[in-house]
Amino acid sequence: MSSPSTSHETLLRVEDLRVEFHTDDGLVTAVRGVDWELRAGETLGVVGESGSGKSVTALALMGLIPQPPGKIVSGRAMYRGQDLLKMPSRALSDIRGNRIAMIFQDPMTALNPFLTVEDQLTEVTRRHMGLSAREATAHAIDMLEKVGIPSASKRVFEYPHQFSGGMRQRVMIAMALSCKPDILIADEPTTALDVTIQAQILELMKELQEQEGTAILMITHDLGVIANIAHRVQVMYAGRVVEKATVDELFANPRHPYTLGLLESAPRVDKLEAELRPIPGQPPDLSKLPGGCSFRPRCPFSIADCSRIDPPLVKSNSDGSYACLVNIDEAPRHDATSQISEELS
Repeated sequence: MSSPSTSHETLLRVEDLRVEFHTDDGLVTAVRGVDWELRAGETLGVVGESGSGKSVTALALMGLIPQPPGKIVSGRAMYRGQDLLKMPSRALSDIRGNRIAMIFQDPMTALNPFLTVEDQLTEVTRRHMGLSAREATAHAIDMLEKVGIPSASKRVFEYPHQFSGGMRQRVMIAMALSCKPDILIADEPTTALDVTIQAQILELMKELQEQEGTAILMITHDLGVIANIAHRVQVMYAGRVVEKATVDELFANPRHPYTLGLLESAPRVDKLEAELRPIPGQPPDLSKLPGGCSFRPRCPFSIADCSRIDPPLVKSNSDGSYACLVNIDEAPRHDATSQISEELS
């Protein structure tokens, strides 16, 4: 996807974000020194396996990390000159749902089962936009129609349990878009939707972006969604960013072995003859991270230094960066499955 044509103003800059959780199994470092920026009118894609820190990063920015057991150890999240991480809860609630909105990945728990869809949609617009009850209801119906819910004027008065999982997700999307936010954080927003509705929702997000200059943080495991909507991508593994690149560069020339693994394990229409190669093993236990590079036990390019050096992000030949000691275009490839078996034995 080409670069956005709107303003390049940086709306949100995240610096050295670190989040920990105290659990019965020990201290879990869920996010480890994440840095990135989000510009007006662009979509920043965040990809990685479950447990990589994608959702925790978003929840930290929204002030939704339960404390305890969670704790934001360090970092800044600068939005229009204000640090979201240090903002009083009342001030943050004025921004949350209004200027920065979030689509949660689980509509089953994100919607209140005791309130009608109208109650939940109109609460946002009456509080943040000052609409009357009648205006807020009309706006809610309009938003439900935009996200493809049939008979919206009737269904708006129903309860969440009367909607399918996909319909509930569309209600969540309508709620997040209601106030035309500066920043939309979308956490797996199309997971519960079929392919046709997924395409409609992505087009709706693009339309909002073009009309309002909305910046989108798209969190997903679906590389097809990333290819469709993102301008830039950050790949996360074991709580940290291991690669940053434009979407075109990421698909054409991945620099980190984990990024390459994600691409090789997913079917691509431009490489139908390519053999699918699943990434062996499982993501590491974040309470017992291995020494050196966290991806080393699963990496087909690892070398001896990988066991003692946790590589920092370094500039690639393009505008991106990656955290790896090897050049995967030149390094020999070995069987990572055998390496995992040896370490477990």
